[in-house]
Amino acid sequence: MIRSQDLAKAFGKVQALNGLSLQVGKKEIFGLVGPDGAGKTTLIRILCGLLIPDQGKVWLMEKSVQELDKKELGYMPQHFSLYPELSVMENINFFGSLYGLNKGLIRDRADTILGLTGLSPFKQRLAEQLSGGMKQKLSLTCSLITRPSILMLDEPTYGVDPQSRKEFWGILYHLNQEGMTILLSTPYMDEAELCHRVGIINDGNLLAMDSPDSLKAGFPYTILEVRAQVKNPHFFSGVPEVVDSSFFGYKYHLFVKDREAGEQAISEHLARQQVALQAIEPVPPSMEDVFVALVKK
Repeated sequence: MIRSQDLAKAFGKVQALNGLSLQVGKKEIFGLVGPDGAGKTTLIRILCGLLIPDQGKVWLMEKSVQELDKKELGYMPQHFSLYPELSVMENINFFGSLYGLNKGLIRDRADTILGLTGLSPFKQRLAEQLSGGMKQKLSLTCSLITRPSILMLDEPTYGVDPQSRKEFWGILYHLNQEGMTILLSTPYMDEAELCHRVGIINDGNLLAMDSPDSLKAGFPYTILEVRAQVKNPHFFSGVPEVVDSSFFGYKYHLFVKDREAGEQAISEHLARQQVALQAIEPVPPSMEDVFVALVKK
């Protein structure tokens, strides 16, 4: 459904994308994960035809972006871009009219989508008076008014409260089960876990692309979860057996090549620093562990 080959894009001296290729299958939820400035927004804008790449090609439903019927593609930008002084329904009517939809069809489709997103009681509310989560749902409603086959979303839940994020993902799963192909970017590793496949991007390069389970299964280190009476993110820096570490406020995730040697080195380091060890045990890697390891590498 979505395919790119050797995409490259530079803004002055900044290389946003560097020969990036990916493929998203029909009825798939594909997540783009990467730090700020990794190239996620640039990639999505090129896939939507909003930016022209310096190099490479894009195919949507086996057609070029220029050949594709624009009604087949829904796009939700990173920032709220609708009209704050218009009501929910006025925004939907305006957006639908841009695609040549008549008022009756817009009204019928809007009733269905607003029911799905929970915005039906707020049709006459001004967009500027909506909460952050409701604004995102309104943006989603507008992007769905043409009933597209492909939906692309750029960090759709960024800054949204946890309950609204949960509701938003419920909507995405419903759309996907009805046959929609979804590509989205997200800064949240728990959302990456919800995707069928994930592409991890850094500095315009695709570092890895696979299902979350496969990415975690291929993690090259043992992770030791350590709890101790110390709260210093850099406490285990310099310990020979520790390849990398992450600090989560009350516990550490330490990457080691060998479990036994790692446990011994960690225990000895704590003893030298006269810090009490509370617990140490191996844990399976999370998507956050995979992400940190790949980006740092």
